[in-house]
Amino acid sequence: GARGAASGGWPTDPEALEALYRDNIYTRLLGVRPHLPAHEHVSRLGGGRMDAEVIAAMAEANEFFVDMNELLEAAGARIAERLGTEGALVTAGGFSAMVLGAAGCLTGTDPERIHALPLPTWPRRECLIQTPHRFGYDRAYRDAGMTIVEAETREDFRAALSERTAMIAALATAERQSMFAPPAPVDWAPAPGPGVMTVREQIEIGRAAGVPVLVDMASDLPTGVGLGEFVEAGADLIVISGGKGIGGPQSSGILAGRADLVEAARLNASPNDGIGRGMKVGKEEIVGLVVALDRYVERDVESWVAGWSDMARRIAADLADVPGLTAEVVTNTAGYEDVELTWDPDVIPLTTDEAKAGLMAGDPRLAYLMTVRTRLLREGEDALVARTLRDFFAVSATTAWTGG
Repeated sequence: GARGAASGGWPTDPEALEALYRDNIYTRLLGVRPHLPAHEHVSRLGGGRMDAEVIAAMAEANEFFVDMNELLEAAGARIAERLGTEGALVTAGGFSAMVLGAAGCLTGTDPERIHALPLPTWPRRECLIQTPHRFGYDRAYRDAGMTIVEAETREDFRAALSERTAMIAALATAERQSMFAPPAPVDWAPAPGPGVMTVREQIEIGRAAGVPVLVDMASDLPTGVGLGEFVEAGADLIVISGGKGIGGPQSSGILAGRADLVEAARLNASPNDGIGRGMKVGKEEIVGLVVALDRYVERDVESWVAGWSDMARRIAADLADVPGLTAEVVTNTAGYEDVELTWDPDVIPLTTDEAKAGLMAGDPRLAYLMTVRTRLLREGEDALVARTLRDFFAVSATTAWTGG
């Protein structure tokens, strides 16, 4: 049953899966109904899934006590070796890595400056970002105490560099799509125009000016970029989510890069009394992340990703004969395939928002965002997703969903 899922006992039969979605730890303990994850890694929808080996490692880590600074140092060294960086720090998610990276760039190892954050009193406290590289989470840099300086063009960007610039922040996704992550169908998010500065371009400018460059690639694994791509290009710091493509604990992340900046970030982080004191990472999460990363670097990413596209094609085929519904296999900006759903409103009288609400109210529930995405689905869940969508849209074709 559901109790055995983490240890490899997850069924592939749609009927058995449907029964699990009705009876599981969430429904029994709290009365919360899980949903079929036909979406990207989204924190508000539960994040990701961990392999049984990762969960087993975390359970074993729970049985012992360690000095947290020793553990963080050893885990950082292991992760840095995997990434090809000088140093690394396990953080409480990608956002935490952004805050701590910015803090490290602001303070160095100066105890007085560390204590001063988030209110730096010294002039070198600006974070330079080109407009297409801005997104909602860049408030992390402000949370650390930085002042955001936004530059529209290359000329503006170079002109904004000064002795006040403490860090340049680049967003890896901005190179591939002209809208914020996660990956979107290519016809929704056309390639960025020539005015968008590449990450490498910003790294070169930063190096020439003596300003560290932080690259946020939290959402880009496994298909957006290679694990060490921006490190090899000379990035001073990179941010990676632990709970997305790597498959570690949802509340974990990695800050990696230059040894001096990683050490400065660590001094700002828990268990030290810096701005990151509340960004605590448990010993179990640290071990889980290390094991997940070890597994990730050994994984055949190409066949893994191909499996997502195979599932998308199966779902589209299963929906081919639903009246009024078009299920089209489309490539997204990360290079794998989704299912894009459109429908004839004369046959299926629903708005997109009504369809999303109806699917989340159904049994089983299904979370549908902009496309049907398969990267979080286990084998067998694709058939249940297809059946759930078929049932919903077939009924809607004859009776408008009323919310009841």
